[in-house]
Amino acid sequence: MTEHVRVSVRRQPRSQRSPRKRRWWRWVLAAIAALAIVIAGAVVLSIKGEASAPALTLPAGPVRPPSDPLDGSWHVAGGSVAGFRLKQTVLGMGNYISGQTSGVTGTVVLSGSHVIRATLHVQLTAIKVSGKTQPQFGASLRTSQHPVATFTLRAPVALSPAFAAGGTMAVKATGQLAMNGISRPATVMLSARRDGAVLQAAGAIPVSFARWDIKQPAGFGLLGSLANYGVAEFRLVLRRAISPVT
Repeated sequence: MTEHVRVSVRRQPRSQRSPRKRRWWRWVLAAIAALAIVIAGAVVLSIKGEASAPALTLPAGPVRPPSDPLDGSWHVAGGSVAGFRLKQTVLGMGNYISGQTSGVTGTVVLSGSHVIRATLHVQLTAIKVSGKTQPQFGASLRTSQHPVATFTLRAPVALSPAFAAGGTMAVKATGQLAMNGISRPATVMLSARRDGAVLQAAGAIPVSFARWDIKQPAGFGLLGSLANYGVAEFRLVLRRAISPVT
């Protein structure tokens, strides 16, 4: 007679079945958490180490007594710069991204005690951020189709007696800003003065992306974001043409 031997297998509880597997998952989770902390720390240090770009303003320091008559045509000269500032927020901290270019041309015409005409052109494809061109900036403004931004004065601007004598003048001017294939009215806050044989001017124009159909630049995902508005700004050095405009 054959005896049947019954063998019972005792199962281990789930909590004791695979300690190595449980440790492996702990290591993975710990590594992910550590990586997230390192990335967050790197971003924080980057934001802290990157100084917010100052606005373009008139050069600091003393100026020379005015020379040459004011009436006539003044052209944008070397030393002029234009660009933009855009606020970014990362992990609750904010600073400004700025891009600039010396690719600025234009003419300002003065007659009597007024600026009667002014046109300013900025080469958008030449703007650099931290010394480098940014494809994302070009895509947002479609610079391949519209490489130049143009500001045109719409109404004469009165010059103060202080400006004629060499003082600094602050004034609001209205104009038309064309970029991204769209032209919209724009207001610029200007400061200007005479410095020897040159004129100096600095200004800023608030720009809402929606008004010029600018594509919102990509942000930092869950880490942060970019504002949907910015500031177009410039600092100009103007030199008088040899022959005055009649």
